[in-house]
Amino acid sequence: MSTLRDHTPNSPSQGPFRDRSEPRFPGGPVADPAGSHHERRIRSFQPRRSRVTTGQEEALKRLWPLWGLEIDGQRVIDPRELFDGLPVVLEIGFGMGEATARMAAADPGTGILAVDVHTPGQGNLLNLADRDGLTNVRVANGDAIILLREMLAPGSLDGVRVYFPDPWPKKRHHKRRLIQPEFLTLAARRMRPGAVLHCATDWEPYAEQMLEVLSAHPDFENTQEDGGFAPRPAFRPLTRFEGQGLQKGHVVRDLLFRRVERTDGEG
Repeated sequence: MSTLRDHTPNSPSQGPFRDRSEPRFPGGPVADPAGSHHERRIRSFQPRRSRVTTGQEEALKRLWPLWGLEIDGQRVIDPRELFDGLPVVLEIGFGMGEATARMAAADPGTGILAVDVHTPGQGNLLNLADRDGLTNVRVANGDAIILLREMLAPGSLDGVRVYFPDPWPKKRHHKRRLIQPEFLTLAARRMRPGAVLHCATDWEPYAEQMLEVLSAHPDFENTQEDGGFAPRPAFRPLTRFEGQGLQKGHVVRDLLFRRVERTDGEG
């Protein structure tokens, strides 16, 4: 995920420089909707730059006004209103969106609010949703923490998915990992009791940390009776990225933890 702005000209008409507040594509996602570069907080994502294809650019221009959501931190939204009353699952970091589109197609009765800042991925997911006639996908642009903290009401989510987040393998960077107690507390407050937080990673040390912090958190309980990792559920597609990791001998771990209703008044 990224909040940096690209000053490379995209077309002759844009000239050599572009105002930082302007969208990269007219009508498309803006570079930094919440002005989050002013916020002093360690981030779990790092900037990525890659070329936007013609098809992705066209999808952004045409479909963003219909299916896009800017995470500006300025309003509280009811996610069910985005999907005409469907239960809603938040997906944080969807890459190029292939797995998201497949899950949406397989479960049209669930809305997927997919968050990322990678512009090519946003365009690709919009393109896939349009191609496959999916009406249960919305693409949110910006920082998922701001979305959870500022824009979603308590109990408004029916699930949260975090698939293959950046593992930040160096020890000095572990504090940047997303799955930390503070994030779990925030996510839990936006999830209804019984909703499931589903994480997946192919980085074994991160998987162990996820299991440790989730098992210790009072707002979640492991869906596995043995208290360990879960088998990959059928609804989570095997992605190209995951397949490459498996070919390299990586072990993919799934964790499914249920949001519990606490009796101490804190949850």
